[in-house]
Amino acid sequence: MAIRCWSPMVEKAIRVSAAAHHGQFRKGSQLPYLLHPAAVALILVRAGFVDDDVIAAAILHDTLEDTDVTIDFLRTEFSPEVCEIVEGASEHKVDRDGRVRPWQDRKREHIERIRTAPPQVRAVVLADKLHNLQSIVVDLKALEPVWERFNASKAAVLWYHGEIIEAASCNRASIAPDIRLVNLAAECRGLIEKLR
Repeated sequence: MAIRCWSPMVEKAIRVSAAAHHGQFRKGSQLPYLLHPAAVALILVRAGFVDDDVIAAAILHDTLEDTDVTIDFLRTEFSPEVCEIVEGASEHKVDRDGRVRPWQDRKREHIERIRTAPPQVRAVVLADKLHNLQSIVVDLKALEPVWERFNASKAAVLWYHGEIIEAASCNRASIAPDIRLVNLAAECRGLIEKLR
């Protein structure tokens, strides 16, 4: 079977994500935000996830949380599988009335949803957290004031990452563990230990 090197769907995801995140930067930096979704997609490819739906969803994974893009828009542009992964990986930052939810509440709810999410959703979440943790380590080595960037304390940030990683890596007893998820989770745990 021949391996395709280019995917129209992934190309479209890159364009939508680039437009949606235009003018946004990674926390506390001048790095264009698109660096993050691209890194999450690359982490997944290197971990063995080559399905176009998963890669496109990785590139789009923060559009619902951090931009004006809606799930209805994504449904007009992408497959149901891509939309299910993006929606499943997204945190619900605002309530039904449009008010920002408390940090702790939305993190706990996200953790609980991820425990029963499909493997593709959990893969995107693990790759997202892995890149976030890698970025924190790099910035700390460069003596950047990392912990001041967050809306929570260092302890709370590490608590959340630890809990979401455990939720995303958990396997139902009736299903054999996906070694790709196991490996992503192990890398995340190693970085959390280093940060503690």
